[in-house]
Amino acid sequence: MNEFSSTSRRSSRFAMAAVLALGAVAIGLRFRNAWVYPLGMGFDAQGNWAYIDSLRSLWVLPDPETTWSAAHPPLFYALSAALSFVLGHPEPHAVVIATRFFSTAVGLGAIGAIMVWVRRFDPSQPERAWLSGALVLFLPVHIYMSAMLSEEILVSSLRTFVVLGVLTDLRGDSGVARAWIWGVLAGLALLTKLSGLLLVIAAGGAYLLAGWSGRGVRWGAVRGLALGLGAFCTGGWFYVYRWWTRGYFYPSGLEIHRIMFEMPPGERTLSDYFSFPFSSLTGSDLLTADLIHSVWGSTYATIWFDGHRHFLPLEAPGLMLAGGVIGFLGLIPTVAFVIGSIRGARRMVKKANPIDGLLLGLIVFNLAGYALFTWRNPWFATLKGSYLLGLIAPFAIYASESLSAGWRFLRDRAQVGASLGAAGLLILWITVTLTFASEGVFSKREYPGLDWRRASPNRPPLPDEENESLRNSPVSKVHPR
Repeated sequence: MNEFSSTSRRSSRFAMAAVLALGAVAIGLRFRNAWVYPLGMGFDAQGNWAYIDSLRSLWVLPDPETTWSAAHPPLFYALSAALSFVLGHPEPHAVVIATRFFSTAVGLGAIGAIMVWVRRFDPSQPERAWLSGALVLFLPVHIYMSAMLSEEILVSSLRTFVVLGVLTDLRGDSGVARAWIWGVLAGLALLTKLSGLLLVIAAGGAYLLAGWSGRGVRWGAVRGLALGLGAFCTGGWFYVYRWWTRGYFYPSGLEIHRIMFEMPPGERTLSDYFSFPFSSLTGSDLLTADLIHSVWGSTYATIWFDGHRHFLPLEAPGLMLAGGVIGFLGLIPTVAFVIGSIRGARRMVKKANPIDGLLLGLIVFNLAGYALFTWRNPWFATLKGSYLLGLIAPFAIYASESLSAGWRFLRDRAQVGASLGAAGLLILWITVTLTFASEGVFSKREYPGLDWRRASPNRPPLPDEENESLRNSPVSKVHPR
């Protein structure tokens, strides 16, 4: 028995050392990607830069009808323009890289905050805190979005800080001022992206649930109201201003976005939400015949790989092998997240509690909002795992709970199973690190994204002048290495 325990401890120490070493590499990888990733690539890179350039030149919000991203809330773009001002208005590539570095640092701060919260919430299992951080640190969509000129990492990090802050309040008895502060941060998330509204609703509801389940109705109502007021002060005003000046809270169907209306599949049916083809796990792109009509399969392929091919090349030796390894092993944390969510739901059924109430509320609201959004916008380009990055806190908390409990169960009853599970995660993280190193094992040289017009026989060919416009853009050049 002592020999078994000694072997188990040595295995645990080895696994912890491997995770720490890989973690250091993953942190360095993010900053390296932010430096070397081609400047004109990434989701909406050209439109995002046009927004930033407009702000840093005039400090006036652009007309939503003029550029691709101009309808978005302004915080991310204003922060980038402010960085440009602080740096003395350098060349575009310096502003883009500085913005990427800022987003990367904020994203890593959110991962660190998750680890701290899990450590305090479950001090009896210190390995769970490291595991919770690793689950996000090696999440492909979080890695490749950190390299792009995009608001997704900023808004998901702000949402994570708010979730963890509210969860801390729900476990203690903090004053109303704390709830107002979390509301201010939630408002900043709302000022970055409309999806921040889902956080305000879920967090306010969690305070109300805490009051109803024991703290007192007044306790919950006052804190929920304080959070809502804080969010309106920093983020809600923008939507009121947009409604007052434009006649809508958030635009849809703008002429500037008309090209999307030609994209496949062009319509959604209920069956699109109930299919999960095998190709979801193999690194296929989103234009394959089965993925084009699978909402959740395509989403999985963009969470655990790059189904849109904005980061990875269209084809390369070993690319499909890497996609298959990541796709299949990604089922380990994905299934663990589902199991953890089910355990949380069971706790809620037995006795309503605000901790699981907030986490489950976020999951339900975000998945429902994503399903509605993809139904109303039935094009492959709207299927993005990055839209679900606001769930990294529930993902890390619930998946680490299930994985830690499963590993302890197998360690005591079937050590081989525990070792295989740990090896699977290590292989997954190593493969993710190698695959998503920009200009590393795989280098992207072609036009970013999928050429959906050539892939569809009924679509006109991609104009050569659009490729030329991309090459001549001030943010299209690769920063010298």
